[in-house]
This record gives sequence, C-alpha cells and structure tokens, in this order.
Amino acid sequence: MSARDEILARVRSALGPPATRAGHAEPAPADPAPVPPPTGEALVELFVERVADYRAEVVRCAPDRVADAVRDGLGASASVLVPEGFPASMLGMPEGCLSVSDEALSASDLDRIDAVVTTASVGIATTGTIVLDHGAGQGRRALSLVPDRHVCVVRTDQVVAGVTAAVALLGVADPTRPLTWISGPSATSDIELDRVEGVHGPRTLVVVVVG
Repeated sequence: MSARDEILARVRSALGPPATRAGHAEPAPADPAPVPPPTGEALVELFVERVADYRAEVVRCAPDRVADAVRDGLGASASVLVPEGFPASMLGMPEGCLSVSDEALSASDLDRIDAVVTTASVGIATTGTIVLDHGAGQGRRALSLVPDRHVCVVRTDQVVAGVTAAVALLGVADPTRPLTWISGPSATSDIELDRVEGVHGPRTLVVVVVG
C-alpha cells in the first residue's frame, strides 16, 4: 500500500460507513429536546450556585434580615459609599463605619473608600450575573467599580433564567440607561495563568439574595 492509499484509507475510516443508498446519506441524529429553564426556588438556587462559582460571597436572607446581612457583608470596612436611593431599611453599618454619599467624587476619592453597597436591576441564573442599570440605589457606574468591596442586594423576584430574558426586561425599563454586568469579583490572569483579583474592579463581591 502506497502512502497515498494509506492516507485515503484513514480518511475513509474517519468519515465512517458510506451512504446506505446512492445520493442519500445517513440521517443526522435528531437534536435533543430542549430542557425548560428552572423556575421558582430552583431558579434562585441556580443563581446562587453560579454566583458562588465566580468566587463571590453569596448570602441568602429573609426581607427582615437584609440590614444584618449587609452589615456582615461589609465586614471591617471603615467607610462605605451609599448611593442615592438605597433603601434605608436595607442599610446595616459596621460599628464605627463612616457612611459616604456621592457628591461627584473623583476616582481618587472613590479609591479611598473601602466599600460600596448597591441594589441591582436583574440577576441572571444561568450565568451568575448581576446587572446594574444605575437607577435609584445603584449610583453611577464608577461607584461599583472603584471601591475594593461591593455588597449588592438582589431580590429573588429580580432573578431571571437567561440573558435573553434579562435584556428584554432591561429594555422595557429604559433602553437608554448604561448597564454594568458583573459576574464575580474583578479578576484577571497573566500568561502563566496566575489569578489576580481587584485589578479592574472590586476585589470582593458580596451578593445578598433576599427572599
């Protein structure tokens, strides 16, 4: 057998058996039936699982325990940025912590603040993503990107299955708003795949899931 014949034989073997009838190939296997997206508690559990996969800290709590969960999420922060419109009933501050409001703070000013606390617009279960449209309680984009710790409150009724549902929901709310999509704390890797956190945003992300 020549080298050419050997190569062709390998190609034929890789391609599998010939067609059963001239001009008619074997029918392709049917696509599997689509799996319906989870709903209810299963949807929330998937969201919690995927957020944790990104190395974010996830806390579930009842509505009357949100302030406690936020306080615990802020840890030992000495200063916390609280955007306009953040619900006072949700705000729990560590002892001795200074609450700071945004008055056109510069990036340098924001960098000196330990943490920020915000609400969110949408949580996406399949990707473990939280989305901010920077409405009331969320502040402008820089507030959630510069401080080293971000505590974000997400209600269970804000969790949707996938990106398509999230985009549809956000578009109805206001298609002109800027959006920030967050999947875990900021992280990057160098050429040797050494993971470094906190380069492009908060080093620590705490997601408080309410409900």
